Amino acid sequence: MTVRLTLVSHHLCPYVQRAAISLAEKGVRFERVDVDLSDKPDWFRAISPLGKVPLLRVRHDHSEEVIFESAVILEFLEETEANPLHPVDPLARARHRAWIEFGSAILNAIGRFYSAADQAAFLHESSGLSEMFARVEAELAVRQSGPWFAGERFSLVDAVYGPIFRYFDTFDRIGDFGILDGKPLVQAWREALNKRKSVKQAVGADYPQRLHAFLRAKGSYLSEIIRLQALATPQARSA
Repeated sequence: MTVRLTLVSHHLCPYVQRAAISLAEKGVRFERVDVDLSDKPDWFRAISPLGKVPLLRVRHDHSEEVIFESAVILEFLEETEANPLHPVDPLARARHRAWIEFGSAILNAIGRFYSAADQAAFLHESSGLSEMFARVEAELAVRQSGPWFAGERFSLVDAVYGPIFRYFDTFDRIGDFGILDGKPLVQAWREALNKRKSVKQAVGADYPQRLHAFLRAKGSYLSEIIRLQALATPQARSA
């Protein structure tokens, strides 16, 4: 039976990136189709129960199934494709799933950080993010013995945190917010992930410009920092 996979995507979505990284690490061929979530096409509305990406369209024979929610897509790929990214041991696998959920909580916190309306809220969210990464640092100190979350073996946890750290590449160009300061293991993990081929290729070459434009248009406290930065730096106005 021939199976064709299509990943329904958005340029900036970190949850899509998880699936793209997993597919790449497994060596699975797939098509990627981007949608405009601000103007969702009818075909997308018809197949996405939550109106969100990612979706994985699985075509086989003359039928199609659509899988939604990134965690479910990742588990489906683990069950159906070679080169597993989860550990074999059930307890280790449960631990990895828990830290994947923690990664989703970090993404929610990042959303609150860049959406904060004023300085007080911005500093509050910045502090909260710093505390969350302090927990990650502590976990890496206890468990890690290599470049990846599980040591020498790249796992789904790495696929989840690669898109998280990508945000900080842009944040660091805007200002020094200190969120990852004093966390050398987190920083080393971030650097290793930034160099991983599957992580780098999970987004388009114009991702930094797209994210910067998205953050600037939010109407948030961070947006104001970007606006003032552009006024002070002529090069920033053309970014």
